[in-house]
Amino acid sequence: MDAGKAGRDRRAVTAARTQVLIVGAGPAGLLLGHLLVQQGVDTTVIERRTPEYVLGRIRAGVLETVTTGLMERLGLDARLKAEGMIEAGFNLADGDRLIRIDLEKLTGKNLVVYGQTELTRDLMEGAEGRGLRIIYEAEDVALHELTSDRPFATFTLDGERRRIDADFIGGCDGFHGPSRRAIPNRVEYERQYPFGWLGILADVPPCHPELIYASSDKGFALASMRSPTRSRYYIQVPLTDTLDEWPEERLWDELEERFSRRADRSVIRGPALEISIAPLRSFVCETMRHGRLFLAGDAAHIVPPTGAKGLNLAASDVHYLAEALLGWFKRGDTGLLDEYPTRTLSRIWKAERFSWQLTNLMHRFPDATAFERKMQQAELDYVALSEAMQRAIAENYIGLPL
Repeated sequence: MDAGKAGRDRRAVTAARTQVLIVGAGPAGLLLGHLLVQQGVDTTVIERRTPEYVLGRIRAGVLETVTTGLMERLGLDARLKAEGMIEAGFNLADGDRLIRIDLEKLTGKNLVVYGQTELTRDLMEGAEGRGLRIIYEAEDVALHELTSDRPFATFTLDGERRRIDADFIGGCDGFHGPSRRAIPNRVEYERQYPFGWLGILADVPPCHPELIYASSDKGFALASMRSPTRSRYYIQVPLTDTLDEWPEERLWDELEERFSRRADRSVIRGPALEISIAPLRSFVCETMRHGRLFLAGDAAHIVPPTGAKGLNLAASDVHYLAEALLGWFKRGDTGLLDEYPTRTLSRIWKAERFSWQLTNLMHRFPDATAFERKMQQAELDYVALSEAMQRAIAENYIGLPL
């Protein structure tokens, strides 16, 4: 089925009234929409971009049990189960040393490697059959009357200004969307890192059967995979670098140098399916509720990709928010709505701490002193020798309980 079919049929999707309006058709918005519609709550999603653009965004691919559990609950996990790769451990590398974190042994759990693009596709393709309305190419979205019991959104579609009224609005529209900006006097915390990740996606077998987070004198590098035949690599680069400075051949040379002594086999080269540079940021908006507007996912928080928490943290937000909204619609209970910011922020800050810790441990900071570098080495020595330290890392990486 064409994932964007429902979105393109304006007659099928346009609604003047809905119980829950969700802004943003990424994984967070689609997961929330599916969970609500599954329980009989009328829900509409509006998205600024086209379906093709949404699917074209290349993101993370390491899924915690909270995320896979939601897909199973929705009955949309058939392809995930068939194609997802079970990840029982990952590795930290420093010099020639490879420190394996045995997730299965230390926690009794594992992760699943399955691209965010594929998870989004599953959610999009399941929307029409479940009755989840998605309106794509909704431009100039504005939110109104958020502190009343009848909030609404206005937007432009096909050159015409439209309006949708709702009982509640879910702001799942990412860091640059209008939802967070609609909250006055919000409280925000941010940490900008002085480097970015240059990433390449290619249809080549990975150089190692598990993820490798590598630290070297030239900076951080990550070897990961999306499937047995598709690899995702990253290297740390200065924020001033551009893609013009990194032709594919130079990037492959750099990857080969950083992983040649650490991986099972040589880095295999191939044409890039996607190549990009992304800055690293830690960000939390603690004002996750404003009247009838609730933020979830990247609209409320950003984590460095080092800890593989972005999508999984969005999924836990959605778990809490769906539970709270269903409590209101099914029982008239406002308790979980009132508790939503507290419940989510407790987990958010723990994930932020772990991502910040792993980023600081594995990257080279341009202003770091010799003492700070010695501290990184001492920390990695401790990780290598201490099962207790490895267990702490494993518990955080696998995902703390809801």
